[in-house]
Amino acid sequence: MTFTKALLEWYQNNFRDLPWRKTNDPYLIWISEVILQQTRISQGLGYYSRFIERFPSVGDLARAEEEEVLKTWQGLGYYSRARNLHAAAKEIIENHNGIIPDNYERLLQLKGIGEYTAAAIASIAYNHPFPVVDGNVLRFLSRYFGIRLPVDTISGKNKIREKMLLHIDKKQAGMFNQAVMEFGSLQCKPVKPDCGKCLLNKKCLAFLEGTVEQLPIKSKPKKQKTRYFYYFAIIWEKEKGKKFLYLRKREEKDVWKNLYDFPMIERSEEISEEDLFSSSEWGKIIREDKFRLIFQSHQYKHILTHQIIFAMFYIVQLAGRRKPRLPYLLVPVEEIKKYPVPRLIEEFLNEKMVSF
Repeated sequence: MTFTKALLEWYQNNFRDLPWRKTNDPYLIWISEVILQQTRISQGLGYYSRFIERFPSVGDLARAEEEEVLKTWQGLGYYSRARNLHAAAKEIIENHNGIIPDNYERLLQLKGIGEYTAAAIASIAYNHPFPVVDGNVLRFLSRYFGIRLPVDTISGKNKIREKMLLHIDKKQAGMFNQAVMEFGSLQCKPVKPDCGKCLLNKKCLAFLEGTVEQLPIKSKPKKQKTRYFYYFAIIWEKEKGKKFLYLRKREEKDVWKNLYDFPMIERSEEISEEDLFSSSEWGKIIREDKFRLIFQSHQYKHILTHQIIFAMFYIVQLAGRRKPRLPYLLVPVEEIKKYPVPRLIEEFLNEKMVSF
């Protein structure tokens, strides 16, 4: 039995029953692929359902406000994906009569759609024979064909694509791509795959040569940058029981663009509380002489792809009933959860909302 036939038969008997596999709607396939690029299926399924419920079509997504898109996306991380989805939806409405292109090259021209996503839409929705190469595919095929090029390099990925093009079933391109991804996810796992029960082990070079645990090869990882964020949740009480918090919209070119967090001081290394509250940045944030520090959090550790953020939160109570003229958005405490925030801020709010 050929590699392709064996793989397709395995898929038909073992694929997971997921909503985006019951349709050839390019919009649903597009959303699922973008969500799952950096998210496990078990985590992404709920986000996918909520996103599609709120934006059931490309037109609904295009007409939405960016802030609502980001709020619906909240918790998934990699917020540039959500912004790109929104921008691409607008392009589709304006330039493609609301129809997602069935052409691989035109798909690549849409904001945020790269080779992987374009190939997924073109093959699964329209059955065009473009190979989909994700992490599962890179791992599975580098092992099966004994490819020793680093899979996170252009040459490594191109080698995997060459193998995919040799074996893809042109009549069932979408199913073949899904089969390769599913096999990598369920059978050819990253750690301790059950190679003894693998139907492909008689021709898998990594299994035959005893190099399963050594493949795939990756180039040296980039060094992560360490950042220290000191956040200030500033409370102003207009009258008894009517409290407000100050939010800051992150508009600079940095992580979490267009999401909301609190006024903040950043450092490249830890500083003492004394240095923090005597800094010129603190004077610019508060602009008030009278305040009371009512809470100091533990240190939060938040890991991003190339950054590690250590964050401390301080809850500060302003004195007086007069509305302070601070350069931030003043939001009633009960409305805070309407705003899209990074996971780090969401975690803090979930822990301390009762304190506000």
